[in-house]
Amino acid sequence: MASPATLRYAAFTDDPRGGNPAGVVLASELPPETEMQRIAAEVGFSETAFVAPSSGGADHDIRYFSPEREVVFCGHATIATGVVLAERDPELGEVLLATRTDLIPVAIRRDGHRIVATLTSPPTSHREAGDDLLAEVLGMFGWTRDDLDPRLPPAIAYGGATHLVLPVASRGTLAAMTYRFDDLKRVMLEQDWTTVAVVWRESDDRFHARNPFPIGGVVEDPATGASAAAFGGYLRDAGLLAVPARLTILQGEDMGRPSLIQVDVPADRPGIGVGGSAVAMP
Repeated sequence: MASPATLRYAAFTDDPRGGNPAGVVLASELPPETEMQRIAAEVGFSETAFVAPSSGGADHDIRYFSPEREVVFCGHATIATGVVLAERDPELGEVLLATRTDLIPVAIRRDGHRIVATLTSPPTSHREAGDDLLAEVLGMFGWTRDDLDPRLPPAIAYGGATHLVLPVASRGTLAAMTYRFDDLKRVMLEQDWTTVAVVWRESDDRFHARNPFPIGGVVEDPATGASAAAFGGYLRDAGLLAVPARLTILQGEDMGRPSLIQVDVPADRPGIGVGGSAVAMP
């Protein structure tokens, strides 16, 4: 049987030269894991989403593969999938996706020819990053605690996947970010982190981010929706944000692929809304 076609979309942007590229494979049933991994490695994007009609209570089952391994949840590939499905069904207002662990609602909004998809993450949580582990990771970036923002404590945050959150004190530190790829990959695999979210706060509701993703074989993501959900939940749950709130996260600027992520942080629901547009790539 021939492999299904892979669609290529840039998520969290209206410009195919920006955002985070994602593969989207629509199939009548999910291929074997080895085939999904092969296709994702061939596509080479940080994630490819594989989507098929669900046999359970959702509309579709979805799984995400990076070039090197499966990940449990991926925000930008979910946004791309929502836009792809909405383009094929002009009446679609919401779609329910079943990951391996959670049900993810994705709301669709149309603004002329532009389609915006907004996912709701699983319930968020966070915990402190231990001093020894934090010092080890900071050394991999060539940083010390003096490089961090004292107003935003480092944390390990969850919103469908787990991320280390490192808020830095200056835009210059963020722009100059480098790290030891193999060393960080080793620690991330040990700790089950999907990315490291390095963030700088421009204002109370506007942030800039960079996200190393070495466990997927990718140096850096231009847009990371799962991390944005975890970060929004961390800010709320740690009492660092007045809620409800809408945040803007700018990512990919230092890579030449600017992305815009809107994060809705409710006061009365456990999940976080992460929204953006997506566009087909040539």
